[in-house]
Amino acid sequence: MDEEATRDFNERCAQCSEVNWGLTDGGRFYCRSCHNVTERTTDGVNADFVCNSRIQTISKGLKKQGKPDGGCEWYVCEGFQLVLKKQAEALEALGVCPQMKDEVLCNFWRRYLQKTKQAYCNTSAGETVKALSVCDSSTDVDSEPETPSPLQLLSLSESEGDLQTDSSFASSISKVSESTSVCSGSVDGSLYLMKNRKDKLRMTMPMTLSFCYMALLWLREPMTLSDLLRFVVEGHIPYLNVFQHFPEKMKLYGLDLKIFCVESWPVYEEVHNKMLELAAFLDLPRFPDITDSCFLHPDMLCMKYLMEANLPDELHNWTCRVVKKIRIGEADFLTLVPGNKSTRNVKYDVLAAAVIVVVLKLLFLLDDHYEWFLSDFAEERNKNNKEGGPYFEFKKWYNVIKCSLDVKQKKLDEERAKYLWRCEKVLFYSDKKKSKVLKRRQMVVNLQNQFGKLSGSVLPAEKPNPSSFQLSWSEENTDGSCFHRHSLKGVLQEKHGLLTVKNPDYWLCTVKLCNEKRCGHLAHYREVDFPQSYHFVIQLFSFLLRIQPSYIHDEVCVIEHKLFNKKLCKKPKYNTGLRK
Repeated sequence: MDEEATRDFNERCAQCSEVNWGLTDGGRFYCRSCHNVTERTTDGVNADFVCNSRIQTISKGLKKQGKPDGGCEWYVCEGFQLVLKKQAEALEALGVCPQMKDEVLCNFWRRYLQKTKQAYCNTSAGETVKALSVCDSSTDVDSEPETPSPLQLLSLSESEGDLQTDSSFASSISKVSESTSVCSGSVDGSLYLMKNRKDKLRMTMPMTLSFCYMALLWLREPMTLSDLLRFVVEGHIPYLNVFQHFPEKMKLYGLDLKIFCVESWPVYEEVHNKMLELAAFLDLPRFPDITDSCFLHPDMLCMKYLMEANLPDELHNWTCRVVKKIRIGEADFLTLVPGNKSTRNVKYDVLAAAVIVVVLKLLFLLDDHYEWFLSDFAEERNKNNKEGGPYFEFKKWYNVIKCSLDVKQKKLDEERAKYLWRCEKVLFYSDKKKSKVLKRRQMVVNLQNQFGKLSGSVLPAEKPNPSSFQLSWSEENTDGSCFHRHSLKGVLQEKHGLLTVKNPDYWLCTVKLCNEKRCGHLAHYREVDFPQSYHFVIQLFSFLLRIQPSYIHDEVCVIEHKLFNKKLCKKPKYNTGLRK
């Protein structure tokens, strides 16, 4: 029927320039390619088609006030839509491009709803009820004459950003909603949890971060995944206890808590892998190229991490040489191509940190002997020669960084230990327990206030503004704790007009890489198996990126095998004790 009604409508879609039109229930034309809904309507729509098929869209409207507690009917996907909206607004407040929410994340979310057949798809009402009965999540139908544009999807207010249900569809699922809303605030909370657990792309809270990172990567924003997760932990991006931002009419209790309540910190690997799965599932095209002018390029990120790690600026020339040598700075290597299994997916921040570690091994060896020998030489030269810039002293750098790192790590551990997973908004699993929960919460608050007054505890200070740098170093300090302008002449020599390292040796972290699919990693990493200097450098970047040291070690092993073309040498023998 769509073909007959749209046969005479040959205008190109304003969004994708395709001519592939379908009809909504309201008689509007929508593009089958990008799902853009136009303002044009037709009067020649068959009534049978309208009754038997529908296009689910997200629109404005008042929710059905059918609950005795004064709440409205809402669906799990509406809750996740609100979470994405809050996260996008927080990222915009941090300086991300305003187009992220309305033009990128919006389209990703719409495509996900369409791919999972929750919205923007033709489904008969009978099929929808059947899907609900077999524990499949459902959304509402748009029966309003006005359908919002794609830009309005995540721009709706908290009370209006719902999936509107028409009377026919609402009546058809009334029995289902009555049975499911008993144990959850949402209509389909229990059905959502009972859904086939093999569905890896069922929406979860970590997947909201995958959506955000995918949008950031599409726009090539200067924010890595490690930055995103750190801002989440610091509370700048809604994720932990995000449901306290739900509007009052969206009652949240029971099984909804298992869906939206987060009691663990986001994991880098999980968010990154889900982003890759999402991009392939949505059939997204090749992402915009990561060129040498982009922040995510290894040359740019190496410069940032060298500054944060308080290392000499001259090291950047060496990181650029390594990047060029093994060709990991090319657009084809760095750019994400969803679903392409022949290319290795790049973790931009981990890659840059690993390049710096390899360069430090090239220059200082990091075997617990050679770096200290060079440090003694640089220290003696700096004492006797005050002319020119000071030579870089590895020993002094180690002491400065270790002192600062210990303080930061202790503060981070204390903050995580003191973190209260309970939010201010009272949560309960059923209406029967509501009064008990409220009374218990009030008692806890009163006791906390009393003990606070007795112990003289000070209210926690307001959290600082977010920053891309966790460690900052100023060249104006007179104590010599900034090493950015220090020279590498103590470890370099000129040969045939080129600067080369004095040390001809190098040791590999591993002789043979593991099978990642079989072992789950590319190399084994245990602290006792490697020099203390190497472990310290790995630990430093592990803290800066808030990831496990083994992730950086794996990337170091891959770069080494590319750099030396598998011309392996044995690891030198070394003492496990670190020289003081």
